[in-house]
Amino acid sequence: MRILICEDSALLREGLVRLAEDAGHAVVAALPDARGLAAAVDEAAPELCILDVRLPPTFTDEGIRAALALRSSRPELPVLVLSQYVEERYASELITGQAAGFGYLLKDRVADVRDFLDAVQRIGAGATVLDPEVVAQLLTRRARDERMARLTDRERTVLALIAEGKSNQAIAQTLFVSEASVEKHITSLFQKLDLEQDEHGNRRVLAALVHLEHGAASSPNGALQ
Repeated sequence: MRILICEDSALLREGLVRLAEDAGHAVVAALPDARGLAAAVDEAAPELCILDVRLPPTFTDEGIRAALALRSSRPELPVLVLSQYVEERYASELITGQAAGFGYLLKDRVADVRDFLDAVQRIGAGATVLDPEVVAQLLTRRARDERMARLTDRERTVLALIAEGKSNQAIAQTLFVSEASVEKHITSLFQKLDLEQDEHGNRRVLAALVHLEHGAASSPNGALQ
């Protein structure tokens, strides 16, 4: 995969380059700020952009605004945002955009090389991958949605794991239940959230977006029956 990296820290930038290249990806550009981002995207034609949230000159929101611009102008281009903290002001807008693959991870996750590279691969393939801390903060700061109130505690637990990008198998392993049990709860929560099957199979992402946009109380991590 062709990857563009935009990160002001030289150490982290070079580390990301090394990780990507060691995993067999081609880093087509590695930028210290977002000033030349649009031109670099035009010239290098990346298949995934990895952006730091806080970039020069103000180190506030340059990176996340650049990510929003990319999501708007190039909806087919997957974007992975890296942040030291959860930037709630823009997080929901980024996540709910109707564009290609998207990821929002805290920088601490880069240290877990295997999971980070797996996230890069999945985002490049069009998936939505959200850091558990991003999910948790967004969920606890929003009012309940009427549809969310229909869900049982068990269904909310499954939905929170879906929002983290986990597969049915991973959810089953996390909760120590069978995949059939997970599938049963997912089918039920899709129905309760009024999410009909579509030709692209996007109901998992749509369910996660409902969860993030409208919120719900954190659900217990108990076993499913």
